[in-house]
Amino acid sequence: MRKALAIVVTVALAAAAVLAEDYLAPPQEAGYLGNVEYDGRIVFFRIRFDTGFGPGFGRARGSRGEPPWAHDYPTSDTHLMKILKELTVAEPRIDGSNVFRLDDPAMFDFPIAYMSEPGYWTMSDEEAKGLRQYLLKGGFIIFDDFRQNDLYNLEEQMKRVLPDARWVELPHDHSVFNSFFEIKNFDFGYYGKETYYGIFENNDPKKRLLAVAGHNQDLGEFWEFSDTGMMPVDLSNEAYKFGVNFFIYALTH
Repeated sequence: MRKALAIVVTVALAAAAVLAEDYLAPPQEAGYLGNVEYDGRIVFFRIRFDTGFGPGFGRARGSRGEPPWAHDYPTSDTHLMKILKELTVAEPRIDGSNVFRLDDPAMFDFPIAYMSEPGYWTMSDEEAKGLRQYLLKGGFIIFDDFRQNDLYNLEEQMKRVLPDARWVELPHDHSVFNSFFEIKNFDFGYYGKETYYGIFENNDPKKRLLAVAGHNQDLGEFWEFSDTGMMPVDLSNEAYKFGVNFFIYALTH
């Protein structure tokens, strides 16, 4: 009996070690694609973060767990870049996307960052410093795929990045919603009433928008499944409009 128990414990510990390795290892070692090399072109840059819930936390997909930061990765990333390439004069890479932590200096080569599920986001002091420098040097960040009380964690984490910054609700006529498409449909929130918030440079709405957050929205889900028939075509089209506009705004401001 003791021998059987010892075997069970050993297997359980081994399984926990595998989960920890999958969660904490670089993306290419955890079943994710590797990053593409910098060549001056636009690349979809996704932020990787810890959750504070421990190794292995996340939604199951296939044989491995999928942490919150990786939701819809990598299909949504490359799908959006394909649409950006087809419809605009931008020249994004469509053969892959990049994943970096916020303390990785390589992220400064890519001016637009995307974070999925910021309701679970935690970071070190070095990561907070990295994001602060990134935004103040001209970077732009998109927060997506969060709902309800997730907003409180996003606010708390951003206070560590920019202590004096204030989130404000973005009016529908703001230039970020008209930088390429004139967006009219703001009522297809994935989890309820959809609201977009932003942080401006020096808290001045006349200056550059540093961050945009779609509360009760999940654009990445529409991007990922847009070619599967699982999502209505008209709503997928609306989601792409937001993504294209965010990139064009960031590239021109």
